[in-house]
Amino acid sequence: MSGIIGKKVGMTSIFSAEGKNVPCTVLEAGPCVITQVKTVEKDGYAAYQLAFGDKKEKNTTQSMLGHFKKAGSSPKRKLKEFETFEAEYNLGDTVTVEIFSEGDFVDVQGVTKGKGFQGVVKRHGFSGVGGQTHGQHNRLRAPGSLGASSFPSRVFKGMRMAGRTGGVNRKAQNLEVLKVFPEQNLLVVKGSVPGPKGSFVIVEK
Repeated sequence: MSGIIGKKVGMTSIFSAEGKNVPCTVLEAGPCVITQVKTVEKDGYAAYQLAFGDKKEKNTTQSMLGHFKKAGSSPKRKLKEFETFEAEYNLGDTVTVEIFSEGDFVDVQGVTKGKGFQGVVKRHGFSGVGGQTHGQHNRLRAPGSLGASSFPSRVFKGMRMAGRTGGVNRKAQNLEVLKVFPEQNLLVVKGSVPGPKGSFVIVEK
């Protein structure tokens, strides 16, 4: 599967040919440098390693500095392997947003917004206790019974309870590419994409 590394710029909307206002997400996709070419003979599988996002040398380990120097590239922040590309690339080549075209369907993977420790209403969509009669004055957002009594005298694993919410890998699938701007390295896809503005995303074809 081919793809590219990018950043989420933000959301906007454009008008379709039918005059409908379509919500969409703007992504800064590439340019990415090929920092390693993996082969079946040497590594057991074939893949291209792409790198994106500039990083200071002082914040990069010596081993990674040598790794980037082999490709003739400056240090990068994000690395990701992709298995197949329509074109052949060599070490140090650049992959741009031009691998996509309008009308393509892509999968976009990112880390969702972290929301900290949240209760069951926000985390799982519980409705809480509806009324306030019969002494129910402080149970509006409470989880209620957990279902366990003297048997089995424990809480089952996987029980939907309060806890840390967000900050997990999620993939939005089959998003249509609405616009491609090669000069600005921008990709406009239909719908929403996981993560906050400025976060790294993986766009797969």
